Amino acid sequence: MARKKNAGQPSSKTLPKALTGILGLDEITGGGLPRGRPTLVSGGAGSGKTLFALEFLVRGATQHNEPGVFISFEESIPDLTKNAASLGFDLAKLVADKKLFLDHVSIPRSEFAETGEYDLDGLFIRIADAVQQVGAKRVVLDTIEALFADLPNPGILRSEIRRLFSWLKEKGLTTVITAERDRPDRLTRHGIEEFVSDCVIVLDHRMREEISTRRLRVVKYRGSTHGTNEYPFLIDEQGISVLPISSLGLDHAALEERISSGIERVDGMLDGKGFYRGSSILLSGTPGTGKTSVVAHFVDAACRRGERCLFFAFEESPRQIVRNMRSIGINLQPWVQKGLLLFQAARPTYGGIEEHLLLTHKRIASFRPSVVVVDPVTNLVMVSTQNEVRSMLTRLVDFLKTEGITSVFTSLTSAGGPLEASEVDVSSLMDTWILLKSIEVGGERNRALYILKSRGMAHSNQIREFVLTNDGLRLLDVYLGAEGVLTGSARMSQEMREKAGVTFRGQELETHRRELERKRRIFEARMVMLRAEFEAEEEVIQQTISDSELLGKEVVQDRGQMVLSRKADTSAYKKEGRANAARKH
Repeated sequence: MARKKNAGQPSSKTLPKALTGILGLDEITGGGLPRGRPTLVSGGAGSGKTLFALEFLVRGATQHNEPGVFISFEESIPDLTKNAASLGFDLAKLVADKKLFLDHVSIPRSEFAETGEYDLDGLFIRIADAVQQVGAKRVVLDTIEALFADLPNPGILRSEIRRLFSWLKEKGLTTVITAERDRPDRLTRHGIEEFVSDCVIVLDHRMREEISTRRLRVVKYRGSTHGTNEYPFLIDEQGISVLPISSLGLDHAALEERISSGIERVDGMLDGKGFYRGSSILLSGTPGTGKTSVVAHFVDAACRRGERCLFFAFEESPRQIVRNMRSIGINLQPWVQKGLLLFQAARPTYGGIEEHLLLTHKRIASFRPSVVVVDPVTNLVMVSTQNEVRSMLTRLVDFLKTEGITSVFTSLTSAGGPLEASEVDVSSLMDTWILLKSIEVGGERNRALYILKSRGMAHSNQIREFVLTNDGLRLLDVYLGAEGVLTGSARMSQEMREKAGVTFRGQELETHRRELERKRRIFEARMVMLRAEFEAEEEVIQQTISDSELLGKEVVQDRGQMVLSRKADTSAYKKEGRANAARKH
């Protein structure tokens, strides 16, 4: 059964490579320089050739257990040791530990007279001896021009250069040879070194508009794919840092977690949940619209969650930002003291665009923030072109997304220009774009906010007026008038008119209520009076009826008595008649 190859083990078909240890360079070259082959590093004066070669040796000796030999044809060993100390490299200790061998070969001009027997055999013997003393795997020759500076015969020159490169390759030494570039159209003075080298790297140090910029380019690399663009690099106290441009792909994760903007009503405009973690956010607007204030709310909310925030400021000092934000009720100083908030403040003109980018990467790598703020990105145009700034921000946004870091960028929009456009054309890179604007109505300027886009979520399409108060930024309710959205004094006037109308209508209703109440009382009074009159008349009528009934009873009684009297009289008469009749008989 075949043995399974480790995932990290290179294929047998892959060109063996030696890791340089130089930050970013191994990524560009796909694993370092060609192992056992010569690499030419070309550049003008001050481009960093010697430092490049020196770091290649030091990183190899300290990180990859590959001792090295440094042969200098120009710089003395004491000077070289002192210069390397500025990068934190202790060459003396490495020499004492048998990890590094330093040698200075001085070739006086008088020895360059052509004799017909000129060759480099002596140099080969010297290099071989140095390699044997420390068991070197890596060799540096700095610089090759010193060997052939005054050699007039081009045939001998070409022959010896070819022989030097072939000898180093036969010995299996991973070699860096530095060369001076005296003209822009040529990589080396002699024009032969780049052809016999397996790998050629060009370092460029240029000045543009009084700003220093450094670039690195891999011109060729036999047997290996490599990055072919120009890459910015930086030389600082930690050595050389190269930032790849094209190697960052669109393979970063899309996080589902939502985080608050620090302003409740802004969260409400973002589907009620705020931003996606790891997304990129752009706040653009004219000066004075409150961009930094909105950012301060977001930073304060993140620190309250216990997250680290890195704030790159290009306009204001950290103390000024902290003081200004206290005026709206946000105190950032406690977060600075607790180590949750770190300000990195500098004018953009202190370095080139690549220096800003590399510094940003280093600060992020050391501080490990959850949130990064750049305020404002438009100031970077001062040190570079718009295209270069956009390229730099593209790489920065991709890097932050790859790391899962939420980023907030502020962008200054020119007054009178199109508001829905950023001066550095980075809006397409952003996941959420919030526009802050000033609305001039009735001789005053008021602030408004609206969301131009927010990928992956429902968001409000309303223009919201906001005010900066002692308790922070406060969004006002949407207020529509006959002429559209009303703000400021127009809003207050309309509110007063509407309040007056409501008051007037209330007064009218109250008047109607009172009139109704008055009529009800009159009606009730009249009802009482009519009831009294009715009752009085009813009493009279009832009395009349009672009297009539009494009178009727008396009449009946009288009539009865009269009838009885009449009956009695009749009976008496009849009796008297019978009596008279009886007497007659």
